Amino acid sequence: MMKKRFKAEKAYKNLEFLLSPDARVIRLISEFLEPMRRIRQQGIRDTIVFFGSARVSSRSDALKHLRTLQRQKKVNVRPNKKMDYDLESAHVGVTMSRYYEDAVQLSKMLTSWSRRFRQKNRLVVCSGGGPGIMEAANKGAALAKGRSIGLNISLPFEQYSNRYVPNDLNFEFHYFFMRKLWFVYLSKALVMFPGGFGTFDELFEVLTLLQTRKIKKKVTVVLYGRDHWQQTVNFENLVKLRLISPEDLSLFKFADTPAEAFDILVRDLRKNYPVETAEKKG
Repeated sequence: MMKKRFKAEKAYKNLEFLLSPDARVIRLISEFLEPMRRIRQQGIRDTIVFFGSARVSSRSDALKHLRTLQRQKKVNVRPNKKMDYDLESAHVGVTMSRYYEDAVQLSKMLTSWSRRFRQKNRLVVCSGGGPGIMEAANKGAALAKGRSIGLNISLPFEQYSNRYVPNDLNFEFHYFFMRKLWFVYLSKALVMFPGGFGTFDELFEVLTLLQTRKIKKKVTVVLYGRDHWQQTVNFENLVKLRLISPEDLSLFKFADTPAEAFDILVRDLRKNYPVETAEKKG
């Protein structure tokens, strides 16, 4: 009786190989080509990117959390350092919730504005797809009945996409640098809300690319919350120490309200991309 001949699996169907270190280059290319294909299919031309902390909550959620802790403290009469720390953090959360609400409003304003263009899918709001400021950006676009993009990243603690990202524009990345490429590749403007290490990583990479002219297109960068950014990063001291040039300070602008940020972005976009951003008459 003849033994059945073995038929090897094709390499592109071999999941063990595709997930191995040997196929890392294939996975990298996939995270470039698959988003490109989907973005082209959806007709997205360019974006306005929102960066900021995943830890900032809406005002309603922040107040709810604070009141819950306040009730717990009344019940627990014994001194508790952890509860005091948590309560202080909750108060900070209420203060920081201002940025969530402002991001919602700014995204809504920008989406309403861009929906009036002759060309569809122009200057679409884009975020990191997760919670916090990212959620606020996608939420604002949804409130304006517009589309938005979410470029989520897989993390050990499982950051899931927020509920305001439409399925057809919901992307999941493994590689941070490929995700950042897609943030910058389509962007005509970026708004930096307060954030932690991830936001700093994104901010300084963008500023470096602009400073070194690796980004050749005109990109408006708005740092949202002047006091926050000036207290957190002493840009003037970097100039004083000759670590950056005075003209490097022109790579970004400050805004403190959704209206102020909106005016800066619209003015620059109309100036830099007058044809692309032409609106319907009447």
